[in-house]
Amino acid sequence: MESREASLGEQPEFGRVVPALLILMGIFLLNFLSRIILGPMLPTLEADLGLTHAEAGALFIPITLGYFTTLMASGFIAARLGHRRTIICSACAVGGAMLLAAAAPGLWGLRLGMLLLGLAAGPYLPSGLATLTGLVKPEHWGKAVAVHELAPNVSFVAAPLVAMGLLAILPWRGVLAALGLASLAWGFFFSRRGQGGYFPGLAPNLGSLSTLARLPSFWIMMFLFCVGVGGSLGVYSMMPLYLVSERHMDQETANLWVALSRLTGLGAAFVAGWASDRLGPKRAVTGVLVLSGLATLGLGLTSGGWLLFFLFLQPMLAVCFFPPAFASLSRVGPAESRSVTVSLTLPPAFLAGGGLLPTAMGWTAEHLSFGWGVGLFGVLALGAALLVGRLDLGPRPGAR
Repeated sequence: MESREASLGEQPEFGRVVPALLILMGIFLLNFLSRIILGPMLPTLEADLGLTHAEAGALFIPITLGYFTTLMASGFIAARLGHRRTIICSACAVGGAMLLAAAAPGLWGLRLGMLLLGLAAGPYLPSGLATLTGLVKPEHWGKAVAVHELAPNVSFVAAPLVAMGLLAILPWRGVLAALGLASLAWGFFFSRRGQGGYFPGLAPNLGSLSTLARLPSFWIMMFLFCVGVGGSLGVYSMMPLYLVSERHMDQETANLWVALSRLTGLGAAFVAGWASDRLGPKRAVTGVLVLSGLATLGLGLTSGGWLLFFLFLQPMLAVCFFPPAFASLSRVGPAESRSVTVSLTLPPAFLAGGGLLPTAMGWTAEHLSFGWGVGLFGVLALGAALLVGRLDLGPRPGAR
């Protein structure tokens, strides 16, 4: 067993590590799919548990609170276990949490299960990204992140289809149990066939924390990720309920449209990764925020054919945020504290974008309309683009 990752000079060419990246991506896919599967099932949950729109949206808060907690602590976990063991333990814990949530007797039990799910999922991403960037050369990070980002993009497509298909033969609790068993199985598969991660993480300390806290770029990236997660995960989580309750679609049609709309993101993430490597991540992030903000605004303000147009355009642009944004984040602060930077940036992003935004949209739907909530978020994304120019990411990798 290797004790550390290969040096940059020993790292293989990108094509040779793609199979390892795909195995790692499988862990991320089940991690992410488990956290978003409630979205396509919200109309069923509202009917079965007697929930309001606000209560349905609030189901994402315990997930993001748990995710926030262990993502913040992920540096300590990875320092103790190493990145590889952290990835395996997270995958197995996600499976266990989903099985417990499936067995929950009522709403509060489901909330507890969702909290445990968030706690289990949180440690993965910093260790996954540290493992990924240890496998490939820096000049290929944009493409490597794009492969890794297939996981949420495929999850966005798969979640409505999985929910629609399995709900035809299983209760919603059975859907949760099936995903739990799949996560346990893939965690075992990664332990046997996965590569990389044979090194410990760097636990946060006062020195690394104070270094990052003094960097304006760190705080800007934190805010940008709040917007990026909100545009992709937050809007998606409430979209089936929006289409059913306000645009008067039936649940199967709404889930089908949402699933089809996410197909556009599969290729778009690779384009974004290429653009990040070619143009630089700052230009790529700026362009994505402007275009996705306009598309989100259109999604909230239109109906009929235009609604379907923006339903397809908005997710395609929203997922393009992450390859250049993660490439940017990897260049904020010292290289040795990369996993710490990720573990401190993403918790508030998922809490705000993945938990508070769906709740706010549910509240806005009850007092104004879903359209208002979606449109106002689009305006926020446009404003966030103005901050990208203030980022200081240092010289580009490979620059002389």
